[in-house]
Amino acid sequence: MDATAALVAQHGLLGVTMSQVAKESGIGRATLYKYFPDVESILLAWHGRQMGMHLDQLAQARDKAGDPAQRLQVVLEVYAHIHQERARSHEHYGPELVALLHRDEPEHSAKAQLQLQSMVRDLITKAAQAGHLRDDIAADELATYCLHALQAAGNSKSKAAVQRLVALTITAMRPASQS
Repeated sequence: MDATAALVAQHGLLGVTMSQVAKESGIGRATLYKYFPDVESILLAWHGRQMGMHLDQLAQARDKAGDPAQRLQVVLEVYAHIHQERARSHEHYGPELVALLHRDEPEHSAKAQLQLQSMVRDLITKAAQAGHLRDDIAADELATYCLHALQAAGNSKSKAAVQRLVALTITAMRPASQS
């Protein structure tokens, strides 16, 4: 999968064949075809693996933090940095690959999005119960707000800009007495 992504970055989506993938990855074409019918399916599997790695990264960050507010902040920071890096990788891989991976939002994409939404919602719920965040808006709505707001990190040029975006997002969720 990594070899395929590297080939696409080098030659473009339409410039990569299954023969090239087999040669670059060091496996036979028959073996490659046993698992993947075409280059697109390899790239979709690669993308699914990338999303799984991001979810693992978020869970590890969450589990290392202290109280509910700290856990939420750390997860939102990691999520925003993932978006910042993702924007850079989109430039590297080109618009054809980006369009393929986000076309019709494949099942693994939808599943990962639900897991992410659930993780952030649960963190918001716990932080609100501890009095760190507002409780007058449903946690699911606030989770959606956070995730959409932090996608803007893809346009951020520095880590400091990402930190400011996360801080602004969290400030907007604080109870009125703390804002």
